[in-house]
Amino acid sequence: MDAAFPPPGDKQALEHGDVLTPRFGQDGLIAAIATDAATGEILMFAWMNDEALRLTLETGEAHYWSRSRGELWHKGATSGQIQTVVEARVDCDQDAVWLKVTAQGDGGACHTGARSCFYRVIEGGALRRTE
Repeated sequence: MDAAFPPPGDKQALEHGDVLTPRFGQDGLIAAIATDAATGEILMFAWMNDEALRLTLETGEAHYWSRSRGELWHKGATSGQIQTVVEARVDCDQDAVWLKVTAQGDGGACHTGARSCFYRVIEGGALRRTE
C-alpha cells in the first residue's frame, strides 16, 4: 500500500505549514495519546502506522497499530469501547498525535478493565493503584 501522507518538508513547512506530513519513525510508527474529550483525562498511549492514522481520520474512530500482535487494531471493535474522535492534533514537529475522544461502551480504555491505562501512581519506587 502506498503511503497516505506526503513526506515531511523542511523545518518551516513541518512546524508552521498547513499540510499534515506525519513523521513516522524508522519502524513506521508514530506515538498517539488519547484523552477524554470532556475531561482531558489521559486514557491511553498507543502507536499508529500510516494506515491506522489514515483510517482514524477517515472514519472518525480511533485505529492503532498493535506492536505485540503485529496488526491493525480498531479500538473497541471487540470490547465495545470504540473511541469516537472529537479532535485530532499533531505536535510541533509532527511526530506525535493527540486524539481527543469520546469512549463508547463502559467508557474504559485499558485492556485490564480500568478506565485509563494510567491507573497506577509511582510512589517511592513502588506502584499504587488509583482506581
